[in-house]
Amino acid sequence: MKKIIVLTALLLCAATVTFAQEPSSKIKFDEILHNFGTFPETQPIQKCVFKFTNVGDQPLVINQAVASCGCTVPEYTKTPIPPGGKGTVEVTYNGKGKFPGHFKKSITIRTNGIYPVTRIYIEGTMTEAK
Repeated sequence: MKKIIVLTALLLCAATVTFAQEPSSKIKFDEILHNFGTFPETQPIQKCVFKFTNVGDQPLVINQAVASCGCTVPEYTKTPIPPGGKGTVEVTYNGKGKFPGHFKKSITIRTNGIYPVTRIYIEGTMTEAK
């Protein structure tokens, strides 16, 4: 009987340690896709701002934001965002020298959050200059 009680206590301790979560930060974007719509080749530079909130209980730090293409440049909030705080990722797309037509690019965001990698997307259609 003593062995069963000790074994049960050990099992409960192991389960508690396994399922206990440490406090952490968590990024939540208002939107993960921005559509520029249709724009002319004569205005190839398009910008948008993605807003996010730290919905975790620890400060959020963006370590890196990398675009899938050199024609897309992300700039992001560099300071730690406190729990409940807000930040931005500004994305600039430059279609100069690119073929007209539809495009879709991704920006990979790396953070110290519980989910360390998040992706946001831009898309649009650049029409040929006449």
